[in-house]
Amino acid sequence: MTTHSDLQLISARWIIPVEPRATILEHHSIAIANGRIEAILPTIEAKKRYADAPETILATHVLIPGLVNLHTHAAMTLMRGLADDQPLMTWLNDHVWPAELKHLSAEYVYDGTELATAEMIRSGTTCFADMYFYHDVAARAALKSGMRASVSGAILEFATPYAADTEAYLARATATREEFLDEPRLKLMLAPHAPYSVGDQTIQRIITIASEMDVQIMMHIHETDFEVKDGAKQHSMRPIERLHRLGLLGPNLIAVHCVHTNQAEIERFASSGVHVAHCPVSNLKLGSGIAPIKAMLDAGINVGVGTDGCASNNRLDMLAETRLASLLQKGITGNAAALPAHQALEMATLNGARALGWDNEIGSLVPNKAADMVAVDLSDIECQPCYDPASHLFHAAAREQVTHSWVAGELIMENRVLTRLDVAKMKSKSNIWQQRFFPQTNQAD
Repeated sequence: MTTHSDLQLISARWIIPVEPRATILEHHSIAIANGRIEAILPTIEAKKRYADAPETILATHVLIPGLVNLHTHAAMTLMRGLADDQPLMTWLNDHVWPAELKHLSAEYVYDGTELATAEMIRSGTTCFADMYFYHDVAARAALKSGMRASVSGAILEFATPYAADTEAYLARATATREEFLDEPRLKLMLAPHAPYSVGDQTIQRIITIASEMDVQIMMHIHETDFEVKDGAKQHSMRPIERLHRLGLLGPNLIAVHCVHTNQAEIERFASSGVHVAHCPVSNLKLGSGIAPIKAMLDAGINVGVGTDGCASNNRLDMLAETRLASLLQKGITGNAAALPAHQALEMATLNGARALGWDNEIGSLVPNKAADMVAVDLSDIECQPCYDPASHLFHAAAREQVTHSWVAGELIMENRVLTRLDVAKMKSKSNIWQQRFFPQTNQAD
């Protein structure tokens, strides 16, 4: 019998560890000590070996690694539904950027990010990669929630309330990294916004700084057909070719969207080790198109899933996002076997962790990794009968069935109750922001 003062046992109907691939363990338990997975073993054996450990029994649940949302603009939760049914550049130029010019502040980013963390936790996400402004403030909100996060401040060539020029953007990025260097649940990235909003000299400086600091780079790339054609017109080459010549393509780059990529560009990404963050809902909602994800996976590209921000998606729901990612590839390829459930789950967990350089720590449930995991209850009538819990995760269940969430063994949601966050206070602050955006709106108490 093994005993530890901090040991806990989580016993579930099913466990899908992601590694080994396509594995489903029935009636197994996970032993957690010091925030890490000590063992995964049959429940009967676990009860004997860890007889003194407190046990959480999830008799109708599937236990999976915490979902990794590979691309968000978390603070934009406060812009949910602000400018629906607009193409990307109209959405940015006529709605989002003017709203940010008026309202962007540290307070806005904290309140919006806090609201986003609550939604993500309740949707099964334990880790997110964020690109926005005041990322030091976003980092504090993430830490308060208990989530794991990789944060970055968008870098642009024009002024915002956040920074007056490129030098200021870069200075804030490096200062934030130093501030949070010792936080185990945080990583920092550099985030040049997009090829059309960042010049060659700035990109080359970012490459140098990222190498010196050993951090990832996140950038929106080939999101729209207009972006690609306009970039080719301005630079006499497509944006990915331009980025390749500048030296940006490599294993520390997370390329977001990549909707309009041809086979040669896919092969270049694969040979360079570039990671891709796929955001299917946002791409559809903004009319940007459908990324050729099956072709990317077949080429060996590491592809994760992201929701993008609530201003272009309206929800931070990784189960629904991943389901759509799977269905779209089946539809556009005519191959019903494209992106099956286990591969989809791997994209939403381990692939995202790998893109962030966190795959030795999270993304799968194996001994010695951090105990970042969530439980999904499959007992509801909508999930009966259950022949395959992996399939049910994406094709039958919904985020409302996520009941428990742990990060480094800490329970940050229990039976859908957030343990660190005050939901009533967040709703109140959200109402205040709604009045600031639209003073004429009457908001019920």
